[in-house]
Amino acid sequence: MKTTRRTFLGQLGATTAGLGLSTLIPQSLFPMGMDNKFSFEISLGEFSFASELYSGKMTNMDFPARAKEVHDINVLEYVSGFFNGKHTDTGYMKELKQRCDDLGMVNHLIMVDGANITSLNDKERNAAVEGHFEWVEAAKYLGCTSIRVNLGDAMGALTGKVEPGTPEEIASAAVDGYGKLLDFAAKENINVIVENHFGNSTNADWLVGIMEQLDQKNKGFLPDFGNFCAERTAAKSMDFKDLISTKCLKEYDKYEGVAKMMPYAKGISAKTHRFDDNGYDLETDFIKMFNIIKDSGWSGGYVGIEYEGGLMRDMGGDMNFLSNDDGVRATKLLLEDVLEKLGNK
Repeated sequence: MKTTRRTFLGQLGATTAGLGLSTLIPQSLFPMGMDNKFSFEISLGEFSFASELYSGKMTNMDFPARAKEVHDINVLEYVSGFFNGKHTDTGYMKELKQRCDDLGMVNHLIMVDGANITSLNDKERNAAVEGHFEWVEAAKYLGCTSIRVNLGDAMGALTGKVEPGTPEEIASAAVDGYGKLLDFAAKENINVIVENHFGNSTNADWLVGIMEQLDQKNKGFLPDFGNFCAERTAAKSMDFKDLISTKCLKEYDKYEGVAKMMPYAKGISAKTHRFDDNGYDLETDFIKMFNIIKDSGWSGGYVGIEYEGGLMRDMGGDMNFLSNDDGVRATKLLLEDVLEKLGNK
């Protein structure tokens, strides 16, 4: 029997509140039909199970079955770190692909957090670009359409390191590094898409400025609802509880940001952390956001669930958050509600 929002919430009891975290297919997999109906397909981001993957309770190899058998979702978005360096291991990749094939899964995306392809140091930047080549090849092997990359120092962002250079200097380096990676990936028919994530990339104007300077057809964005915070309070330590207790001091308006990114969007990352008693997200007005997405003309692509509340619960010790599975269920029901309300208009 299909689970409805009302049934799910009734089974769950009071929903939770807490602190939030931080192919060459056109912008949509299928253009708007003559009936002008808005549609999308739900995919599942592996980071939704981050706490279990970090602790070893789950492995990357378990992801396809978890998505299919527990959540009835057959489109996957992987995270590079959870491969534990085995993305170049032929045997490992063959087994992962076979598991997906046996389950009828669609491998869509690998979110790659690699070296900085926007480094102002030419040697470091070129090495970082080349370091991403193996992820393009891994994505190709698995049958993915895309990899997601960062325009900035991902590791530095985690430690609070301030990236050297002005936004203009880094943008110039990004055009070079990202452009070279796009050229390589185009040969493999793989998109390389950019997510608003941290630092300069939380500024949609900065991102669009870079995209406008590139003409490769496999470029694009992955707008994320929750990654527009440009500045946070300093963490007392690198302990996870201290990291998640920081507050956002400066944030780009998420609705404006997504609207500006949509002309280049090749997917959507629907990030959630907490829900009200009716199952609506407490940080993002999904109806408002998806009206923006719909008005952009984007339709028929993948919207990925990325639930982060379970990470707060399991690694932050805040039991007010839903578990990983319950959070994924709540987000899926919310997206289905969006489709019901906007899909026939």
